[in-house]
Amino acid sequence: MESQFKNLQQLLDFFKDEQICKDWYENQRWGGHIACPHCGNAGKIYRTNRGFKCGEKLCGKKFTVISGTIFENTKVSLRIWFGAMYLISTSKKGVSSLQLAEQLGVTQKTAWFLNHRIRAMLTDSASESFGDVVQIDETLVGGLNKNRHADKKHKNTQGGKGKSIVFGARSITGKVKTLVIPNTEIATILPVVQKWIDKGSIMVTDEARQYHLSLDADFFHVSINHSEGQYSSGCFTTNNMENFWSTFKRGIIGIYHYVSPQHLQRYATEFEYRYNNRQDTGVEKFETAVKGADSKRLTYDTLTGK
Repeated sequence: MESQFKNLQQLLDFFKDEQICKDWYENQRWGGHIACPHCGNAGKIYRTNRGFKCGEKLCGKKFTVISGTIFENTKVSLRIWFGAMYLISTSKKGVSSLQLAEQLGVTQKTAWFLNHRIRAMLTDSASESFGDVVQIDETLVGGLNKNRHADKKHKNTQGGKGKSIVFGARSITGKVKTLVIPNTEIATILPVVQKWIDKGSIMVTDEARQYHLSLDADFFHVSINHSEGQYSSGCFTTNNMENFWSTFKRGIIGIYHYVSPQHLQRYATEFEYRYNNRQDTGVEKFETAVKGADSKRLTYDTLTGK
């Protein structure tokens, strides 16, 4: 079943009923080789009136095409899920829960939950380590601590006077990685860099002190001194990473207006996903996003901290 659509209306016309959604997702998830989500058995699988049954004697459990996915136990139709995934994966600066609710005809509460569940699955968009030439930088997100109510002020104002800190790296291939970090101390940044980036790579950073102290031993370090009006050193620059931050912040300010530190990593991952797939068509972005649905679902209690 080939999916070809260029906008939300065409997508909803394509997924016109729940059975079409299930048949399409079955092919996307298993490609004709159905596997039990409970034990992994891909041998004897029997179809039942409501789904499938594992033929493995030690298992024998029943399941459906949405078992073990973010859709499991959902009361929302797959058609609405797919519509939300299409909008989130193709909207350059994101889509708010109010916009999502209006376009899909659901409540704002439902749209908010869908938004966060989908963000949580948009991982592994740049799982490989970076090498060759890598730009690294961090940005601050949130209002000034002095402007908050007394009961909302942050006690730890390291780095940005109460703002949240997002660390990022961009590879020469055009992929980015992001991580919300508590501070910009060497002990915090160095393990992240060592995990993300191949030793011996060329590291391009700004003039921040922690980069000189922590990176010079393991990487060829190029520092761009922004405070002195320098924005490149030969062919090296941090402009691409800064352009990503610009899009990220415009989305936060223009679409979401406010992002809680509790949920900030999911928002960063969402922008990371769209940036890393920016050359793909809308259908390709959507189908890549759907592949992440076969993952651990974010529960409402976990999301709300209850």
